[in-house]
Amino acid sequence: MEKGIIILDFGSQYNQLIGRRIREFGVYTEILPFQTSIEEIISHNPQGIILSGGPSSVNAKEAHLIDEKIFRLGIPILGICYGMQLTTKLLGGNVSKGIKGEYGKSELKVIKQNVLIQGIPEKSTIWMSHFDEVTTMPPGFELIAKSTHSIACIANDKNKIYAVQFHPEVSHTEYGTEILKNFVFDICKCHKNWKLTDFIHSEIKKIKEKVGDKKVILGLSGGVDSSVAAVLIHKAIGEQLTCIFVDTGLLRKDEGDQVMKIYGEHFKMNIKRVNAQNRFFSKLKGISNPEKKRKIIGNEFIHVFDEESHKIKGVDFLAQGTIYPDIIESQSVKGPSAVIKSHHNVGGLPENMKFQLLEPLRELFKDEVRKVGMELGIPKELVYRHPFPGPGLGIRVLGEVDQDKVKILQEADAIFIQELYKNNLYDKVNQAFVVLLPVKSVGVMGDERTYEYTAVVRSANTLDFMTATWSKLPYEFLEIVSNRIINEVKGINRVAYDISSKPPATIEWE
Repeated sequence: MEKGIIILDFGSQYNQLIGRRIREFGVYTEILPFQTSIEEIISHNPQGIILSGGPSSVNAKEAHLIDEKIFRLGIPILGICYGMQLTTKLLGGNVSKGIKGEYGKSELKVIKQNVLIQGIPEKSTIWMSHFDEVTTMPPGFELIAKSTHSIACIANDKNKIYAVQFHPEVSHTEYGTEILKNFVFDICKCHKNWKLTDFIHSEIKKIKEKVGDKKVILGLSGGVDSSVAAVLIHKAIGEQLTCIFVDTGLLRKDEGDQVMKIYGEHFKMNIKRVNAQNRFFSKLKGISNPEKKRKIIGNEFIHVFDEESHKIKGVDFLAQGTIYPDIIESQSVKGPSAVIKSHHNVGGLPENMKFQLLEPLRELFKDEVRKVGMELGIPKELVYRHPFPGPGLGIRVLGEVDQDKVKILQEADAIFIQELYKNNLYDKVNQAFVVLLPVKSVGVMGDERTYEYTAVVRSANTLDFMTATWSKLPYEFLEIVSNRIINEVKGINRVAYDISSKPPATIEWE
């Protein structure tokens, strides 16, 4: 690894956010499972180690623990939340269940100035999420800041070990960025060594060396990850890459033609379009259960891709748009039995596909992938497009899916997205789409009564997609969207707006 920071993951929902924050400073960062051995950690040559937060208690019978030797390596360490409690426990302090837990915003009060919190005012807002708390500091540590109810920040300058009870990586912590910068630059003495332009040049060179004169295939979905991977690989090896674009019939309006125009005509890539719409609709006939629909769509995609891949002779490599969060999520903190998901973004490949994997984006976070896409010349509206589910409109048409319903939804969704762009709202929300309900209601158009479907407009704002709030879009805008959908889309006579947050709802409906 480039010299930088290693984050040991104890199961925090924020661990990727820590990594992204430090990469934004221009410093290379890796996230490893907490079980990673001391020898492996040393082999990565880190200049600093961060122990992430986590949902467990350090006093629990099956607590996530690490080898205490890590504190004797001479490498600066910062413990965050669970990482602070773990540091305290392993180095001889005490952690107890608090009388009153702290969740959400709290106040940080500086007790003593220290390099970790230099530049931080005497009082500031922080973000807490804990019930256990440090009651006795380990020997050699001093208290440098307190929160409303607990010890919030401790330091051992001699051994360069520091710990905070709050989350400096989240935007709710006012001076969190400054605290992380103090650790990375002033304590760990890291240098800025992570530039995406350098990544592009080095990755193109790696691809050329690895592939040589062999052939590569890639499943191009039109999504950000597979598209950026395809353009990057094409830049390296040109005609040796063949992209297989499976048109499931469940894409957004005109998306299939758009993929062919942008990547086939503009980038001059070798793309094989497979019009498999009838296969997918045939398999989905009579199916209304969401999980069954997802499995049918995923399995059929694999079958189509597998068939098409065997028609291309002499292929040695399968390329995928796997990105760093996919890798992290496939390395469960609880061991292999509790892996969250496979990182194979085509949904789990057949075992008989004997290809070598080529994953040029596997070191990048999503926001970095988008920046690489922009550097490669992919249009901004494609690079920064809102997330789209793998099963496509198959899970946005609620209940049974057929071509007529998909066509209705495509038209309604296109109107909503057009109006978001037209009113400069698209980039102000994080995910926006329309859902078609399997519900009809009576309406009046002109002098005639109608009995048509109900559409639901959904727009959410979120930082990490783990929690989300509904977008407070202007009433006047929603009125325009509703009028256009009802007037222009045959089959819809009623539009509703989803004002549910996540949790308890999810962003998608199925």
